[in-house]
Amino acid sequence: MFKILVFLWMVYGLEGADVVLSCSLIEEGGGMGGMMGGAMFKRTASTLVFKDLVGNDDLSPELVTPYNPPETPNADDLIFELTLPSIQIPNADLLLHADCNEQEVVCEISRYVPRGAEVDSLPAHFIGSVQLEGGGISLTLVLQTLHNETTQSDTQPLMQSKLNLPLSQSGTLLTEVVFVVFSRVPSIVAPIGSDVLLDCGFRQKNSIPGQDVALEWRIQHRGNGRKILDIKARETETDVGQDLFVDREGTSAEADLLVRDGNASLTLRRLKVTDEGTYICTVGSGEFQTQQIVQLHITQPPHITLSEEKLVFQDSTPQKLSCHCHRYYPLDVQVEWFSQAPSEEEPVSLSKESSLSSHRQHSDGTYSLSSHLHLRPDKNPPGTVITCRVSHPALETLSDATLTVGKPDPNTVFWTVILMLAISVVFLYKAFSGAGAEN
Repeated sequence: MFKILVFLWMVYGLEGADVVLSCSLIEEGGGMGGMMGGAMFKRTASTLVFKDLVGNDDLSPELVTPYNPPETPNADDLIFELTLPSIQIPNADLLLHADCNEQEVVCEISRYVPRGAEVDSLPAHFIGSVQLEGGGISLTLVLQTLHNETTQSDTQPLMQSKLNLPLSQSGTLLTEVVFVVFSRVPSIVAPIGSDVLLDCGFRQKNSIPGQDVALEWRIQHRGNGRKILDIKARETETDVGQDLFVDREGTSAEADLLVRDGNASLTLRRLKVTDEGTYICTVGSGEFQTQQIVQLHITQPPHITLSEEKLVFQDSTPQKLSCHCHRYYPLDVQVEWFSQAPSEEEPVSLSKESSLSSHRQHSDGTYSLSSHLHLRPDKNPPGTVITCRVSHPALETLSDATLTVGKPDPNTVFWTVILMLAISVVFLYKAFSGAGAEN
């Protein structure tokens, strides 16, 4: 994945702000790729300019400048100038803040052929992928080139050298958005057993009333994929008709919202570990079809317990203490041990002295693990605090389970000494009695 920083210029006024993204034009390279040599795809540096992107921003006008095209147009430059508004792009104003929030943007552009169109037909179409890393918005845009009406009929326009398409007088390739599939929440973390909404939507310019809208949701995880929902919906004079296929219980999407509002979101109820994966939302309407990706991460925090509620040394024998981490997901869990005697100002790590069991996987996909530690009375006097500290992605903070080494009960110690003396007397008596019998 090619990562770039957002280069941002804004001009305030009635027309909004300009956003300039450094992108890559992706083309088939013609090579075999891998060890055979040659590249399967080749990249060419390009620029995507969002003109007059309106958003609520509180930056000072003195700190921003408008986008200015090159003074001398160059046929080798690849500048896609996107005129707005052609259709509404939800949350696109988040791109205004990307640079200030130190967020990176992934921007890629490639050729696109609508259904029923010839490869080299005009107007030309491109597909642009714009992803704001760290959350916020993910866009898949279908761009359609515009005729440059300002070019005089007796003047031949400058042709872009790679695409062989006419450029505007300022050297940009004028385009408009005619179709967009988007997700405002492209990555979601949810616990087992909860319900979740996977956000996906689309907008289309000049859609035809009564036109079929096709929606497909697929899941891919660890090399396996399957279709879990398929809707073909159309608006009639009285209601919305649909053809529906569902392959997961508790899965739904609303056909009427799809057709009337462009809402292609998917609801998943009672999440399981097996629901984790990459979800692909594919929307087709008229001559256009494209998709958006939503990542779903399943989590479950561990339940942490100690094997003993109290720890008291009756003699010099070491005692085993276990820290159990029950039913967590995903697998990444770390267990640390610490002790802090009354005379110590800071806790001391005991992790190197501990041992771990193997991970145990349950039928619901969650895991359990135990960590064991042998404690000695000479190193852990009464009042010593023993801590098992667990970290896991589902825990917002470190989780501790603790106990304090207690003092032996004097009565217990007294009777323990009496018992040991009695055992010794019996042993000595038997030994001497056996020796006398032999004589």
